[in-house]
Amino acid sequence: MTFTANLGTPRFGAKRELKTALESFWKGKLDEAGFLAACAELRRGNWQLQQDAGIDFIPSNDFSPYDQVLDTTAMVGVVPARYQWAGGKVDLPTYFAMARGGKTAAGDVPAMEMTKWFDTNYHYIVPEFEPDQKFQLTHNKALDEFQEALAQGIRTRPVLLGPVTFLSLGKSTAEGSDPLALLPALLPVYQAILRQLAEAGAEWVQIDEPCLVLDLSPEQVAAYQSAYQQLVGVTHPKLMLTTYFEGLRDNLPLALGLGCAGLHIDLVRAPDQLEAVLATLPAETWLSLGLVDGRNVWRTDLDAALAKAKQAAEALGPERVLIAPSCSLQFTPYDLDLETKLDAELRSWLAFTKQKIAELSALKEAFKSGSDAGLQESRKVLASRAKSARTHTPAVRQRMAAITPDMLKRQQPHAQRKALQDSSFDLPPFPTTTIGSFPQTKEVRAKRAAFRKGQITQEQYADFLREETERTIRFQEEIGLDVLVHGEFERTDMVEYFGEQLQGFAFTQHGWVQSYGSRGVRPPIIYGDVARPQAMTVDWSVFAQSLTDKPMKGMLTGPVTILQWSFVRNDQPRAETCMQIALAIRDEVQDLETNGIRIIQIDEPAFREGMPLRREDWTAYLKWAVEAFLLASTGVRDETQIHTHMCYSEFNDIFAAIANMDADVISIEASRSKMELLDAFKRYEYHNDIGPGVYDIHSPLVPNQADMESLLENALKVIRREQLWVNPDCGLKTRGWTEVEPALRGMVAAARALRAKLG
Repeated sequence: MTFTANLGTPRFGAKRELKTALESFWKGKLDEAGFLAACAELRRGNWQLQQDAGIDFIPSNDFSPYDQVLDTTAMVGVVPARYQWAGGKVDLPTYFAMARGGKTAAGDVPAMEMTKWFDTNYHYIVPEFEPDQKFQLTHNKALDEFQEALAQGIRTRPVLLGPVTFLSLGKSTAEGSDPLALLPALLPVYQAILRQLAEAGAEWVQIDEPCLVLDLSPEQVAAYQSAYQQLVGVTHPKLMLTTYFEGLRDNLPLALGLGCAGLHIDLVRAPDQLEAVLATLPAETWLSLGLVDGRNVWRTDLDAALAKAKQAAEALGPERVLIAPSCSLQFTPYDLDLETKLDAELRSWLAFTKQKIAELSALKEAFKSGSDAGLQESRKVLASRAKSARTHTPAVRQRMAAITPDMLKRQQPHAQRKALQDSSFDLPPFPTTTIGSFPQTKEVRAKRAAFRKGQITQEQYADFLREETERTIRFQEEIGLDVLVHGEFERTDMVEYFGEQLQGFAFTQHGWVQSYGSRGVRPPIIYGDVARPQAMTVDWSVFAQSLTDKPMKGMLTGPVTILQWSFVRNDQPRAETCMQIALAIRDEVQDLETNGIRIIQIDEPAFREGMPLRREDWTAYLKWAVEAFLLASTGVRDETQIHTHMCYSEFNDIFAAIANMDADVISIEASRSKMELLDAFKRYEYHNDIGPGVYDIHSPLVPNQADMESLLENALKVIRREQLWVNPDCGLKTRGWTEVEPALRGMVAAARALRAKLG
């Protein structure tokens, strides 16, 4: 028979139960026992859902109270000295201090660096390795949760982050030191984890090595060979070597040569790799087929998936084949059954985690019985979607065909534009601004909820938003910021706000996915051609500008980020959808300028995140991604200043593309890395203006003025003074006013001190 397997389940909960528990624990409203009980309840529910669906291989240790990479970091004892860890099991205060920053006996300590997990919108905490790093098994979390499931009557397949990927995703604290050199010291800890799991009765372990789908260095190849020579053995469980997000390509011989008992491949992102794998898979090795999309919300073409399963079974024998999602389902919402407001047609096209697990069971049943009765609904739905008029709009197609090269460039080079803008705005050296949003307080959220429930009128809600906006503008004026923002109190999410006003988008009530820790996002669903029926932000920007003589930024989300942070239609190329979004944003940019907004920020925090994982695919992506930004941003006069913002971006590899975007000002997250990201701007002689963040908004810690001055001085070692802007790392939406007010006052004071010092 053929088996079913799942690679991971959302830990956020159907209704964000993890967020509720985390925030209650952090605020002291829930004690540690209560928090751990809430986590255990989420695990139990996930295991039971899969057992009830008949899944053969159910994962454990896929749950995390914050981040699975941080879990591994804590489990193997990689705790930086600043957290004053005394050894043994890493306690929750230390664990969360590593994630968010916190207080110790020695004072405030910053969080560890955070960055994106491959090309997803999920963030992981970056491990920090000392050159002489010592490893120890602080506690076997994988064993704990395997035994917890066993007590529930469910024998699971524990999940481990593989040692080579773990080291590859970390950073060394010493320049020139390679974390992979630590592999010999790390492997005994992995051996101990596997040995203890085997002794407890674990037959299989899913060992995730997603770095196997990347362009590997010779050092990584050698590390893989060395690692699995020691991890594959008779005293250990059988290993399911798990890859996802791309195909193995030239790394296939390496993966097959590691000796693992099974291999998982992603046949959604890389469907063409199946034949090469079948032709070279060693005898007796099991093959797990990633046939159900773990990254998107569309129903699976079950006929196509079944055909691939049968192809594998004919080549290998059905007993060596597993039907699985392409990757962990943590990237999809929990349950479509909770969505009561989606129309019936669109709802019929979708599948969330619960439904995708059911699809696995349907595929197994169809394979087992030889009957296609269970596939009839899938065929009907796919045919309905393909023929639906709501997915194609002739007017949008005509605009796309009319795009010309002149629509993809500004009128003059940046140097000429900068002279005009400097004369027009007359800003001081090191101008200060923020990235856009201000705190979404409990009062803001309560008013929004009251409005949506019909408890207050539209005008009452608008009056409240106008009051919040004016109060925020007065605060910015009072502390001396140079370029203001309106605070974005009318917006829930930087993508959702625009998607709600664009044609071709749909929204869910409970379609939450975890971004990091307690931060969840509810991505829009792009199901059809995109257009802008009317202006989206002009009224609020014009109102805000009317309240002040200082320049007010119009705040927009860029086309690549809207695309990347949505569930995107899979029936046409992503590039085509992105250019449709860019046309809509272009219309908004031009309307803002027409209405007197002369500084416009088009945020692209997901630009780097959208990069293909293989270098050979970068050129094509960067071409259309840059063109989408240019299409959105270049339809304005040279006097109008275009800003953009990027998050956690490694700029070295894509610097030419960043320069080609030709934004007048780019702001980037830089405080956690101590301005390390600016090295690329120096090496490549970037000429446009830059705002490296000096305030880490992902931590509750309030930076002091001296630290921010130090960061700015570090920045001036790399970039010219006339290029430098001063701003936080990111928007302030998730922070409280008690943190924001002193932090921004300190930031303005740091800029003024720098002006006084340098003249």
